[in-house]
Amino acid sequence: MNARIDYEAEYNNRARVPEHPAIMEGWRRDAEAWRVEHPPQVVPYGPGERQVIDFFPALSGEPSRATVVFIHGGYWQALDRSWFSHLARGLQAHRINVAIPSYDLCPAVRVGDIVDEMRAACRELARFDKKLVVAGHSAGGHLAACMLATHWPAVDEGLPAGFVTAAYAISGLFDLKPLIGTSINGALKLDEAEAELASPLSWTPPAGLALDAVVGSEESAEYHRQSATIVERWGAAGVATRYETIAGANHFTVIAPLADPGSAMTRRVAALALG
Repeated sequence: MNARIDYEAEYNNRARVPEHPAIMEGWRRDAEAWRVEHPPQVVPYGPGERQVIDFFPALSGEPSRATVVFIHGGYWQALDRSWFSHLARGLQAHRINVAIPSYDLCPAVRVGDIVDEMRAACRELARFDKKLVVAGHSAGGHLAACMLATHWPAVDEGLPAGFVTAAYAISGLFDLKPLIGTSINGALKLDEAEAELASPLSWTPPAGLALDAVVGSEESAEYHRQSATIVERWGAAGVATRYETIAGANHFTVIAPLADPGSAMTRRVAALALG
């Protein structure tokens, strides 16, 4: 922690992007339209009302080639899968299934509970595909990295260690300790020990697997630092890491390319899934 850094200003993305309500309304509108046009299969992965996955099959009539999980953001305390259905469009056009789970939110649960829920969701998806790539935005980027670094045989002895082969973390958070003194922690209720335990930067790096960490060019210095740090540390430990800045994008617009089959972001995630 650095006493000279205003962590509230660095991590309060809604305050940093005053136009975020209009951007988010666009998410809601586009997601609803895509669900109407391409209704997903609804897959429960637990007993809770929010423990549900929207499973969007590949668009082509031919067999799918891979499955990608997209985990939404909202600082572990807001939103659900219904806001992000349209982001399946780009990968579906590449004959890739897209699974978008919801999860329980803080303060009703802890961040560690959400990690376990996403493990349960991935485990459920093993009946569709024995190999997954997990992408995620913001808090979802944190959860994507957690899925990559999970030792899957300990979760389910029928799953291989490399069950999640790659993670594509968009504006991810990998060290949660800087959030402790911010308003964001009002719902998370993290202390130093819990933040350390929930931070994938503190976990054993998943050597031999792949992590992309990408950040919008207009995002805060802390978001760039978080992604650059995990790429450096995990890369040195044998993870195939890649850091990229998305030109002209802020924390809310950075995910837009996933809806476009021809975007560089969609092509990169497809390459990870098909590699």
